[in-house]
Amino acid sequence: MSNDTSKTPIAADKSRHWRVARADKFALIVDASDYFRLVRKVMLAAQTQLLLIGWDFDLEIEMMPGESDKDGLARDGLPNRLDEFIKEILNRNEKLEIYMLKWNGSLLVAPGRILPGAMLAAFHGERIHFSLDSHHPFGACHHQKIVVADDSVAFCGGIDMTEDRWDTSEHLPNDPRRVKKDGTPSEPWHDATSALSGPAAKALGDLARARWHRARGEVLDAPEGCDAAIWPDDLAVEATDLDVAITRTAPPFDENPLVNEIEQSLLYGIRTAQECIYIESQYFACDSICAALEERLREERGPEIVIINPKYALSDFEDDAMHEVRDRMLGRLVAADHEDRFRTYFPVNTADQPIYVHAKIFIVDRAALHIGSANINNRSMAFDTECNIVIEAQPDLIGGFRTRLLSEHLGVQPQKFEKVLAEDGLISAIETLNRPSGRGLRSIGDRTSNLRSRLLADTQIMNPRYHHGDDSNTGQGIRPRHVVGIAVGMLAGYLGWRRWGGKK
Repeated sequence: MSNDTSKTPIAADKSRHWRVARADKFALIVDASDYFRLVRKVMLAAQTQLLLIGWDFDLEIEMMPGESDKDGLARDGLPNRLDEFIKEILNRNEKLEIYMLKWNGSLLVAPGRILPGAMLAAFHGERIHFSLDSHHPFGACHHQKIVVADDSVAFCGGIDMTEDRWDTSEHLPNDPRRVKKDGTPSEPWHDATSALSGPAAKALGDLARARWHRARGEVLDAPEGCDAAIWPDDLAVEATDLDVAITRTAPPFDENPLVNEIEQSLLYGIRTAQECIYIESQYFACDSICAALEERLREERGPEIVIINPKYALSDFEDDAMHEVRDRMLGRLVAADHEDRFRTYFPVNTADQPIYVHAKIFIVDRAALHIGSANINNRSMAFDTECNIVIEAQPDLIGGFRTRLLSEHLGVQPQKFEKVLAEDGLISAIETLNRPSGRGLRSIGDRTSNLRSRLLADTQIMNPRYHHGDDSNTGQGIRPRHVVGIAVGMLAGYLGWRRWGGKK
């Protein structure tokens, strides 16, 4: 692969985006402590239509951990629990309608989470519309993470409103606020999202309404005549009047072809990178991305490449399924790296505790920023439903965000990182400022493989993808809702047997 230096604006290449729209205001938000606080303000300010599109919504979480008084109210005087907060904003505004769409496969992950949503819809059924999305091929996942209020302000990124996501950028050891609903500790968690206003927010509203239509067959009208002044007063505006490209992944389904704009956009970024490629992702298990990076590493004087991943997956099975593939791909990149231009790290806090990386960020030089829901794996490129946004031609914004992220990981001031970076390249700056213990970055070592991990890696059964032309029968056969129905039937049968047949 040769380095294509002829930069084509993303707006001119339809294969790399769905739509390009202007953002009146733009901001980047790191970690869920700030996001949950800000999204509450936007949800409260929504006047007529609030679209919540996500992988999961856990309505029983406290959005502001550690703030609840005896009545369950946070410091802003509103209910802290997500379901009670939604009830309150509906009670305050009789014109507001809320549409909440989440992946139906989350029932298999946490079956109990369906009850709060069902109860919320039952008691506020006319204005709260709750749906489980099953409109995808078997095994695929609805993974977008979008919030849109009145087509005025939108969030798009990697943060879910669910358990285990809340953390501050300090990622403090043993933070008493970072706990699960049952009181057990949650691990440190790194994540990111974006906020947009103006036509770009409306474009994300159009995408969210199209996703609702695909899932429910119901056409939602865009809101009209809303006051646009709902941008949170404490959300610093980092850029104004800039073009934002919206990129998608969507599997072929019901005669709709594969959409892999995110993959095409990332591959273009790899081809055109001049100095460095910086990646934060939950996984590194994508054949096409690995091959493209491998070719760049084989070049003479190509770009530096830095990948930030979690050390471990969230379960032993997931570790076997995804990180065995990661080890193989990282081995290929190390073998291709003949000029010492490649590094992989995981972050740790001041107690050397690994911080789980859930952010989905891809930065090319100071030329392009990709942020959204898509991981660097086969699924996110051409199997699941994803949404990223892309910013180009904003060097101060893009370079500043990369500095902000690495300064957080290294526990240094951004000014200090920028000073060291100016004296040498990205990898040198990281290694100069990195500490051998305490807050910093650690190299990802090889994991111990086993029979299951090798089988999962060889078959890629948990990390599939479509290719263009693989469109036949994708809307036929068993769907996720059928699997859920079978599981519920089996559970009912088992409980019935325990209740009646098992007592003899």
